[in-house]
Amino acid sequence: MLKLGGFAVSNYYNKVKVALLEKGIPFEEVFCMTSQDEAYLQRSPMGKVPYLEVDGEFLCESQVICEYLEDHYPEHPLYPKDVFERARVRELVTVIELHMELVARRLYAQAFFGGTVSDEIKKHVEKDLSKGVRAFKQLAKFSPFIAGADLTYADCAAGVHLPLVSLSSKIVHGRDVLEDCAPVKPYLKMLNERPAFRKMNDDRKTATEAMAAARAKKS
Repeated sequence: MLKLGGFAVSNYYNKVKVALLEKGIPFEEVFCMTSQDEAYLQRSPMGKVPYLEVDGEFLCESQVICEYLEDHYPEHPLYPKDVFERARVRELVTVIELHMELVARRLYAQAFFGGTVSDEIKKHVEKDLSKGVRAFKQLAKFSPFIAGADLTYADCAAGVHLPLVSLSSKIVHGRDVLEDCAPVKPYLKMLNERPAFRKMNDDRKTATEAMAAARAKKS
C-alpha cells in the first residue's frame, strides 16, 4: 500500500491526499513534520512534506507525486485526454502555486503564527499577488471546475491553496485578494461538498485544533 508522509495541516500534503481520495487509491497516512534530520532527508531530500513511499522507495514534491499517481493509476483520471487541455491544467497549477500560494506564503508568519512581516515584504507581496490573481482570473473557467467540465489536479491545488491566499491577504493587507473574483466562493463551496474534500477538510480541522491545543499547553 502507498504511504503518504506529512501532516494534515499542510496544504501541499492535502493536495496529494485529496487526489488520492478522488482517484480511489488506497493509501496509509504516516504522520511526520518537516525536518532536517539525516534520517528524514533520506525520505525527503529537502526535508519537506509530503513524500510518497512506494515499495520502499520515496518520491517528494506534490506535483511530482501527482504525476506519478496519474501515470501509475490511470483509472479515474484527473487530467483531460486532450494533450493541450492537460497542459492547461498544469498551467493553472503552476499559476496557483508559484504565483499565488508561494507569494502569499510570505505573509503566513504574521497571518497564522503570531509573527510579524516587514512593510517592505507586505508591499512586494501585494504587488506580486495582484499579478498572480490577474493571471488566475484569466485562466480559470469555473465551468463548473476550474479547468472545465471535469475535476482535475488544478482543483486539487485550488481547493487547498486558495483559502490560504484569501485569508492571509485579508488578515495582513486588510483585503481578500480574491474578493473581486466572484466565482471563487461558490466554487470552493462546491468542492468542499465532495466527499474527498470534506474528509480532507475535516482531518485538517482536527489536526489544526490539536496543534493549537499542544501549543497552548506548552505556553
